[in-house]
Amino acid sequence: MRSTEINPIIPGFSPDPSVVLIDDTFFLLNSTFHVFPGLPIYASKNLTSWRHIGNAINRPEQLSLARSSTRIWPRDDAQDDTGDCMLATGGLYAPTIRHRQGTTYIVCTNVIHPDDSSDITENFIVSTKDIWLSEWSDPVYFEFDGIDPSIFFDDDGRSYLQGSAGPGPMTKIHLFEIDLETGEKKSEEKTIWRGTGGIYSEGPHLYKKDGFYYLVISEGGTHENHMVTVARSEEIWGPYEGFEKNPILTARGTGEYIRYTGHSDMFQDQQGQWWGVCLGVRRGSLKNSGYIMGRESFLTPAEWPRGEWPALSQVKLNPVLKDGTALVRVEGTSRLTSAPMVDFLYIRDPVLKDHVFSNDGASITLTASEEDISQWAAPVTFVGKRQRKLEGSAIVAMQGVSSSPKAALKAGLVYYKDEHRYVRIFYDFSASEIVYELVNKAKVIAEIEREKLALGPDSMVSLRISYSETQLTLLYSCDVNGDTVWKVLGSLPTIHMSGPDFVGPLIGIFAISPESGVQVRFDELQVDVAGSEFPRAISSNSSRG
Repeated sequence: MRSTEINPIIPGFSPDPSVVLIDDTFFLLNSTFHVFPGLPIYASKNLTSWRHIGNAINRPEQLSLARSSTRIWPRDDAQDDTGDCMLATGGLYAPTIRHRQGTTYIVCTNVIHPDDSSDITENFIVSTKDIWLSEWSDPVYFEFDGIDPSIFFDDDGRSYLQGSAGPGPMTKIHLFEIDLETGEKKSEEKTIWRGTGGIYSEGPHLYKKDGFYYLVISEGGTHENHMVTVARSEEIWGPYEGFEKNPILTARGTGEYIRYTGHSDMFQDQQGQWWGVCLGVRRGSLKNSGYIMGRESFLTPAEWPRGEWPALSQVKLNPVLKDGTALVRVEGTSRLTSAPMVDFLYIRDPVLKDHVFSNDGASITLTASEEDISQWAAPVTFVGKRQRKLEGSAIVAMQGVSSSPKAALKAGLVYYKDEHRYVRIFYDFSASEIVYELVNKAKVIAEIEREKLALGPDSMVSLRISYSETQLTLLYSCDVNGDTVWKVLGSLPTIHMSGPDFVGPLIGIFAISPESGVQVRFDELQVDVAGSEFPRAISSNSSRG
């Protein structure tokens, strides 16, 4: 049976991976920034096929993401080919997962934007006795002015917290002892390493091996100059000596397809083989491709000889072990599956009662929010999923439930990054128009096209967004005498939705209206449908290449 690529092991919006082995199962989680539920948990027996089993932040009362806005700011690691600004989103940053004596712990930072310029970092611990049940505790907060916390359990039973302390860009790695049950600091903070000189020393993880404490971190920022470096010490408090052959992983200055590699967590499998997981992007060489999937999770083999320094292999679509064996996924097995309903996502703090699922999720009735997805200060009505495939389509059928002209209802399908960047196709019920809209405030792009489309009270309109590595196409169709023909309303190069940022694409449905209680029903929302499953499309005069 023909084999297929295994990387990225978690495709789509999945940065900052951390892994733990519990019994015979690997568990991985990622940053989620501004989306709820937060901190997805993936499980695997073999590192090549994963299942999304739950989310650690799955109750609105656990914490608030209301202030997880996205800021547009000048880059301090700018490159000529990526523009001159960064989009920095608040919310849940760089979690770490660890397990000890029957309890699984996650530490994470909630970055809060109280105003347009300042940050508040709330660091917390959540835990569970049974990771399969998704019954995670409320957060236990601890004092740390920084991000990217990680847990280390020493042989004497003590627990330590290491993290990236500000101010940036020349951040440094701090360490202190902690009580994980109460969040109480049991020692003073100490700076243990400043890295090798790159900006943003962050993502630290401590490992103890062969009489040394090894500190693995990332430097250089999370884009073109990203790298993994390592230092070690005979004492946990230091001094730490950097490896003379740092970095141990980077794709900077290369023509690799998988670039921006960094933020690595290392672990052993049941046979003692060392591995690393890291973030990276698939950056195609095709014109206008950018890196549309955002930062994803990748697996790469590692070597760690006794008493020596660790080494991580360059990240490939199919990793190759030291003996030349390629790690592959057999065709017919799934790279990623999901337990029912756990992969639906909302933006920031949703009003859950405004999103009603029926028929096992096949139908969704939305109650429109007064505010649009173009802002962050108020809740919005949106539900969707991560884009997981480079090529495919998202599709949904829509029918107005209470869509009188005075309701001024606008509802449809959107490809969403944040409040500054989205492209959507929707029906304006008051104007009887189908609308294409593209917004990217960071690149000063704004386009809108409208077509008249009369819908009867029981009419259905189907909306579709098709995507490839280089292009997004937005289409609609209305069934006429049982014949379905898709009409292109707008298209754009994917680079219009790609750039230096922290998040990845979500595709979902939304509804807005100035009137309260206005509802619209959507049926059969699907994301990542194979393009061959659709009939032909025709072009509108308003389409663009």
